[in-house]
Amino acid sequence: MPKGQQKVMATTLVLSIAALLISAFTLYKINDAPLGEEQFMASVEKGIEAYIEKQRQLQEGPPTAGEPIDVSIDDDAMKGDKNAPVTIVEFSDFECPFCSRFYRDTLPDILSEYVDQGKVRFVYRDFPLGFHQNARSASIAAECMKDQGNDKLYYKMHDKIYENQTALSVDNLKKWAVELGADAGEFNTCLDTEKFADEINKDFEDGQGYGVTGTPAFFINGRLVSGAQPFSVFKGIIDEELAQ
Repeated sequence: MPKGQQKVMATTLVLSIAALLISAFTLYKINDAPLGEEQFMASVEKGIEAYIEKQRQLQEGPPTAGEPIDVSIDDDAMKGDKNAPVTIVEFSDFECPFCSRFYRDTLPDILSEYVDQGKVRFVYRDFPLGFHQNARSASIAAECMKDQGNDKLYYKMHDKIYENQTALSVDNLKKWAVELGADAGEFNTCLDTEKFADEINKDFEDGQGYGVTGTPAFFINGRLVSGAQPFSVFKGIIDEELAQ
């Protein structure tokens, strides 16, 4: 991108964020902070992230790009038939609002139409972004659940986190683990000592090596899909892969 365009985009970003903060603060004062300061700041953060994500997608162009690449599933948690003809690998962040949108709006259709039918296996790999305070702990927590049981227990925590993303904290992760059937002492030790830190780091480094720059990012039989795209985008690529 030419330097002039970069400067314009940077200026636009600063002004847009400033406008967002002013508007949000005004609403905050008028409504006497009905959501509380912490939730207010979280909503501002999500608004800023939404703007940044929109600009990133505009720069990157179409959601799919390049030739298929060989993407490892490592030893990460999987849904579906391990011998399914199509593999989707998601690199994701438990605190990312766009990842939550994918979980809520798109994943259910992928599961019902393809995973549950034995056509797709779905693998979740961690890509916790540094500016998300609880994302790394959430990734470790899910691995701690897997350590106590299996992939099914992992996805119970995965679902619990995304369904309660605005309440994500270390204390709640420990509480949810017990609610989902984990041994409290074992889980707490696993989380507090960051037992699976190396696993999380490997996922992140692998993602970077595959060209992941933001979350969520998906590889459908090695074909990149960037961002929380609608089900129709996934369906088109999956059906192409199944037809081969």
